[in-house]
Amino acid sequence: VTCKGTADESFSEESVTVAEAPAAKISYPWNPADLEADEFFAQVEQSSIFDAMEAEEISARSQAFFAQIDGLWATPTVSLREVLAQRFSARVPDAVLSAIVDRAQQIVSSSRSLSEQLVQCVQDLLPSLNQIVEDDLYIMARPLAFEMRGPAANTAVEDSLAKVRSLDWNALSETEKARLGLVIASCALAELETQAKA
Repeated sequence: VTCKGTADESFSEESVTVAEAPAAKISYPWNPADLEADEFFAQVEQSSIFDAMEAEEISARSQAFFAQIDGLWATPTVSLREVLAQRFSARVPDAVLSAIVDRAQQIVSSSRSLSEQLVQCVQDLLPSLNQIVEDDLYIMARPLAFEMRGPAANTAVEDSLAKVRSLDWNALSETEKARLGLVIASCALAELETQAKA
């Protein structure tokens, strides 16, 4: 390929010339059905860039290559607080959300039942829940814990959220605060369990 002209001129057909180079090493067979094409493709398939390398070098380079690719496609880690804040920050103050997340992270690996874990996440958080007895918290937590064991965990979460009015946290009743706290705790525990499996 030869180009005539200057950098400030636009290219035209007259300024570009394409000439065949008979001294070129490989001429690509434009017609794969041609008899000469079989010979070309056989030769290309036999030669490999790995022929000059030892097996150890190939292994080391491939591992480095795939590690680099894994790094490119690695998903950025998002903290549990950020995940829950995306969903609940409009309904719950940050302090409440952080307290639930901290408590969930402390008790997620305990040998307690899911209901107990849910109640523990909320019980210390809401000391003003004098009106709500611990047994009432267990009654509210039971459907969430039951559904967390099965594939329909989102159903229980959505059902519980539907029972809580979309108001400011301070305008909610104590029962609604407890129910919303249990929903957030169930989402936190489910997310922590998912992260542990990954």
